[in-house]
Amino acid sequence: MMRKLSLLFAGALMGASAMSLVYGAPGSTANAAGSETYKQLAIFGDIFERVRAQYVTPPDDKSLVENAINGMLTSLDPHSSYMNAEEAQDMRVQTKGEFGGLGIEVTMENDLVKVITPIDDTPAAKAGVLAGDYIAKIDGEEVRGLSLNDAVEKMRGLVNTAIKLTILRQGADKPIELTVVRDIIKVKAVKFRVENDIGYMKITSFTEKTHDDLENAIDTIKKQVPNEKLKGYVLDLRLNPGGLLDQAVSVSDAFLNRGEIVSTRGRDPKDVTRFDARPGDDIDGKPLVVLVNGGSASASEIVAGALQDLRRATVVGTQSFGKGSVQTIVPLGENGALRLTTALYYTPSGKSIQGKGITPDIKVDQPLPPELQGRDLTRGESDLKGHIKGTDEGDTGSGSAAYVPPEPKDDLQLIFAEQLLRGEKTDPAFPPNPDKAVLNQ
Repeated sequence: MMRKLSLLFAGALMGASAMSLVYGAPGSTANAAGSETYKQLAIFGDIFERVRAQYVTPPDDKSLVENAINGMLTSLDPHSSYMNAEEAQDMRVQTKGEFGGLGIEVTMENDLVKVITPIDDTPAAKAGVLAGDYIAKIDGEEVRGLSLNDAVEKMRGLVNTAIKLTILRQGADKPIELTVVRDIIKVKAVKFRVENDIGYMKITSFTEKTHDDLENAIDTIKKQVPNEKLKGYVLDLRLNPGGLLDQAVSVSDAFLNRGEIVSTRGRDPKDVTRFDARPGDDIDGKPLVVLVNGGSASASEIVAGALQDLRRATVVGTQSFGKGSVQTIVPLGENGALRLTTALYYTPSGKSIQGKGITPDIKVDQPLPPELQGRDLTRGESDLKGHIKGTDEGDTGSGSAAYVPPEPKDDLQLIFAEQLLRGEKTDPAFPPNPDKAVLNQ
């Protein structure tokens, strides 16, 4: 029997990188199609043939079929879709957390690819690419007119193959041409640093490497800060679009000694899967503050919900995205894969966050800078057309502004979390009382 893969991801608003996989049980057998269904399929076949024969220009058969399939799936909910072979491969690469490439974080600015930063010890860094550089040409092809995704795809490729970049650099009197040889790029899923007496850990996505990266972050912080000096940890899940379910469970388990982390429930009332914590708290019971905002979705909401319900951490920030559904990936061989919503997940207290999100224990708003004021940066599952209405959705919906200042000195949510840990601010929600854990009985 073909193995299926269960998927958690944030959806179209959160970007393709939000996808994550975990092995799951096959769904229940569907009812056999009736005669009326076959009549409808016959109508589809008739229309398909008429379009092929009579449309003003000859259409591409493959595109017609793919778009028809996607139309069927996207009519169900925003997270069900068909992936062709190329898209399915891209999903596998992103969830694996490594790929053949150059090692740069980029964005689009003024129709050019702008380098945010080259990753240390990668081909780009070794070749001399600098933060702030603009990539004007890739192998002689103008970047203007390309989307960011198209440009990124051109820079990725087979290991040990060369690529020529034409770079515009401030202060340089002419374009700079660099030849970079692609190598395996391992994306760090966890970024961390020590803030004097506090360990700060930011999980950017839940890939196959997230738990290992988290363990490395905790071990490094412990070595840098004596236990008696360490006040606690901040776990930053803001702008985290989600990822692998098993990684969300492992990350939650790293801070828990007991209790149900999450459960998933499918179409059949008997189709319930529960994930429980094992003994062992990797941060030795130190205080923990979790940061969330409107960019925290899916797997990151599983972690925040588990640590909140089990009273292991205090959640600070604003309402999370509210994506509480599970997708199953059905491989279709050379034809790509089917991504189908097959279950909802529930926090330890038995709450569905679908269309509602995680409500922080302490709400701390982050003001927008002047250049962003007046723009709607609110993100939420409840705003997506055709989303599955959550049982606890209510009228307020989910989501909040998805913005984090680039400089820590301007980050009011992070500053508040650190003040809590240092005792400079107090709140009844901190520290949480584990004896008052909210469990699904």
